Amino acid sequence: MLCLLKLIVIPAILGDSWGLADMTVSTELRVHMGDSAFMGCVVQSTEEKHVVKVDWILSNGKYAENEYVLYYYSNLSVPTGRFQNRSHLVGDISRNDGSLLLQNVQEADQGTYTCEIRRKSESVVFKKSVELRVLPEEPKELTVHVGDSTPMGCFFQSTKEKHVTKVDWMFSSGKHAKEEVVWRYDFNSYDFKERSGFFQNQGRFRNRVNLVGDISRNDGSIMLQTVKESDQGVYTCRIYLGNLESRKTIELRVIQERSQMSISTTPRPRTNQPTILDGNQLVIIVGILCATFLLLPVLILIVKKTQWNKSSVNSTPSLKNLESKEKANPEKHVYSSITTWEAMDEGPSGQSEATYMTMHPVWPSSPKAPSLALSPVRSK
Repeated sequence: MLCLLKLIVIPAILGDSWGLADMTVSTELRVHMGDSAFMGCVVQSTEEKHVVKVDWILSNGKYAENEYVLYYYSNLSVPTGRFQNRSHLVGDISRNDGSLLLQNVQEADQGTYTCEIRRKSESVVFKKSVELRVLPEEPKELTVHVGDSTPMGCFFQSTKEKHVTKVDWMFSSGKHAKEEVVWRYDFNSYDFKERSGFFQNQGRFRNRVNLVGDISRNDGSIMLQTVKESDQGVYTCRIYLGNLESRKTIELRVIQERSQMSISTTPRPRTNQPTILDGNQLVIIVGILCATFLLLPVLILIVKKTQWNKSSVNSTPSLKNLESKEKANPEKHVYSSITTWEAMDEGPSGQSEATYMTMHPVWPSSPKAPSLALSPVRSK
């Protein structure tokens, strides 16, 4: 009975200490694109047996083919495929540590990573699985108004309870400019009695940078307050887990306040140097010229058509006025009455009197053709 109890208890203890329980337990790790991920894989054992082989395998799904990330054999670590230059075996093999550091995480890296460790003279394979979730990439460029505040994130995600030992935030205003210390944390100088392990630069960033991340969770994010124009440049965060380093770069652009941008009281100095236009300005100018040449004929046609319509409209009332005047002043014709006398008595010659009608023009008040008037003319 005692022997049976030993057989049951010993494998259970060895399983927990060697990592056999990790064969069914999957640890989840969430990492933003572009950041680094530390995946621990350590076999706890009291026996001094050397590790002979380590394999890191990625599976993207149930029916997807497994993909080798890195393997270690005969004291040689070899990253494979698309993981070259991004995956590194950072564990201490002499201490049964086959931990992996994956840098510049990509969206396609999401999946289940399985670590398999084989030790000398053992047929048992120790496994540990890590479920990697890739989050959207955080912005690498930030735009801030003068006087505002901006956060800057810096993480080192790890499945292993390994605390951050150092954080360095550096600033550079240009490619060849000297780096300045923005904010620094050093665990080696941390005083647990006074709880002072932080070192903040005494320069122009003094009293303007605060830690907003949780160092105990490998978060070294900071907040830059009261941003100035001189703060524009490149900020680099280096966060360390022992000898492991994760680096992140953020470019900060500082613009003036809205009121200063709309109304500027300071005149710009005049220079004799010619103004050089960039590509966007040239494209805009060419586009305006092309649009002007295309619309010019259309505008000319529209103006001509408008003038023609106006002239036709003005001519119509003049014709109507002329007709109305003609109707108001018709030609006046004056006719005189005609008197005839019948032959009452015959003259001595035996002829009777006769009345003839003559027409005389009568001129009206308006300058038109003369009317004709009739007047009798008596002939004998």
